[in-house]
Amino acid sequence: MLKLVAAAALGAALVAPYRTTFLTSQVVVTGRVTDAATGRPIAGAQVWVAPVAAAINAGTDSAGRYRLAAPPGTRRGGTLTVAVRTIGYARAERAVRVTGDSVRADFALQAAPLQASAVVVSAADAAAAGTVAQGRAERMAASPALSLPAPMTYQKAGAGRAPVERRSAGVGYAVDSAAANTESYNPIDENPFLSARANPRSTFSIDVDRASYSNVRRFITGGNLPPKDAVRVEELINYFPYTYAEPRGDEPFAVSTEVAKAPWSPEHKLVRVAIKGRSVDTEDLPPSNLVFLLDVSGSMQSPDKLPLVKSALRLLVNELRREDRVAIVVYAGAAGLVLPSTPGDRKEAILDAIEGLEAGGSTAGGAGLRLAYDVARRQRIRGGNNRVILATDGDFNVGESSDAAMVRLIEERRGDGIFLTVLGFGTGNLKDAKMEQLADKGNGNYAYVDNLLEARKVLVHEMGGTLLTIAKDVKLQVEFNPARVSAYRLIGYENRALRNEDFADDRKDAGELGAGHAVTALYEVIPVGAEDVESVRGQDPLRYQRGGRPTDAAGGAELMYVRLRYKAPDGDRSRLVEHAVLDRVRAPSLDFTFASAVAAFGMLLRDSEHRGQTTMEDVIAMAERSTGRDEGGYRAEFVRLAEAAKRLMDARAATAAREQ
Repeated sequence: MLKLVAAAALGAALVAPYRTTFLTSQVVVTGRVTDAATGRPIAGAQVWVAPVAAAINAGTDSAGRYRLAAPPGTRRGGTLTVAVRTIGYARAERAVRVTGDSVRADFALQAAPLQASAVVVSAADAAAAGTVAQGRAERMAASPALSLPAPMTYQKAGAGRAPVERRSAGVGYAVDSAAANTESYNPIDENPFLSARANPRSTFSIDVDRASYSNVRRFITGGNLPPKDAVRVEELINYFPYTYAEPRGDEPFAVSTEVAKAPWSPEHKLVRVAIKGRSVDTEDLPPSNLVFLLDVSGSMQSPDKLPLVKSALRLLVNELRREDRVAIVVYAGAAGLVLPSTPGDRKEAILDAIEGLEAGGSTAGGAGLRLAYDVARRQRIRGGNNRVILATDGDFNVGESSDAAMVRLIEERRGDGIFLTVLGFGTGNLKDAKMEQLADKGNGNYAYVDNLLEARKVLVHEMGGTLLTIAKDVKLQVEFNPARVSAYRLIGYENRALRNEDFADDRKDAGELGAGHAVTALYEVIPVGAEDVESVRGQDPLRYQRGGRPTDAAGGAELMYVRLRYKAPDGDRSRLVEHAVLDRVRAPSLDFTFASAVAAFGMLLRDSEHRGQTTMEDVIAMAERSTGRDEGGYRAEFVRLAEAAKRLMDARAATAAREQ
């Protein structure tokens, strides 16, 4: 992973009143966060110096420990208020007196239910829907009454589509039952099982976006199960760091594979195909030419939108060097240049420009994009990282605002060697479908930022992967050996599917891989001898069959064959990488088990027909036993998220049972 500067390691973040490059206070706040009932450490909790959560902020590690710098000007004899919150627990805070250069504030958090409104389900009803494991009984079965919102509507993406009401036993898909919900998501039709003999090739573009996970987290922590189309399973899987080997030689990435039994269908096999991008130390990043393109329209007024955007960008500004440059373009009813391209060491000028932003007016997204790309092109750094960073809720409504018009605009400009990062913010009118499409077509990535810890993850800890592309138009093609594989299905990547003939077509756009990024794809495989499924199309020539007859390779030990194509960031011709996967089932690694748990979690949220016999309780158990070192506490947070989802699903089942 990237080496981080000391301020980031301390969890330091800049806030509006301070306008300073780094926190200069010598007072450090440390402590430990645990579960009050079990005494177990809580990883991934957010700790901050109150009253502003976006001020001085840090996360707990796998041992529940945290460390953050107190605000500048903190003096001995004074008092600090330290607060903590995390999924599944009540928010807590305490005042501590500053007696020296360091103070300690420990927390024992009480379990708390998710809060919403309208339909109330008692703890007894929830308990009747299913029992929980002994180690989690204190914070699950004993939770107080769970309140659920009434069914709401959300917008399916697509021209001319009307809002579609989605009801599910009293559980709605909106996060605010008091306001209309206009969020939009592209519809997802899950990949089916395909016959390896009739359709032996599977081709898709890689996806390094992680927006779906943080968006799903936002729904669940708000007391709602997410709409099915908001759950992109591949993005859930790829949200988490895995311990994949670094590439060797001149290749920008390494390919690795693993085969084990599918936990939800033990008679099937699960194959993991992983790509690990070469990590780059922060100090070794090429110079950056960045343009912050910020939505300051009226829809961005709420605290989880423009105020969070400003706090997030302060984190990134804090990491900039003298050789980097930043410009700021804003758009509302019209677009304008707030800050011309400015060296990264002039942090005060950049932060002053960010601090002065206010929200109001309509949303001329097309004009903003045009201006941002023009500014980036004028300051383009040859061999550098030239990128537009768009922060918005995606609610474009003036000028070029349709998906098709915005995509055409971005496709025109990506030829200039300028990449696009899209950061989504907010609740209620999030245009997820539009933002995902813009990032895909802009040779970039898309993240949803629901809190400042997520902003730090995206813009500081994963800065190389977010801002530096090491390979573009990365495509994967897997050929299955019909002598060993009856049928297969790719889990996720539905909106990244490519035609088989697109694999070798260098004109076909595909996904980008950032420095240090890892991409994981899971295939569920039905071995020969198990029940077969209906088949579809086939292609020739093939490795394992030719003219309808098996080749010599088909009789060997290979289960499948992986081909990967990619281009250099400034290249036009692709290179080919090949990798054979042997049919050897072994005990799964911790990474494999955890990725399987996340995949099952996504399938359960989608109510997938392929979920097998796995329950959310199984997901929690798999995730708990594969937590490992868990740097950053992301896996521990996932366990709590799955527990919260289980409570919502149990409540839904109890409501449905009463209505019958």
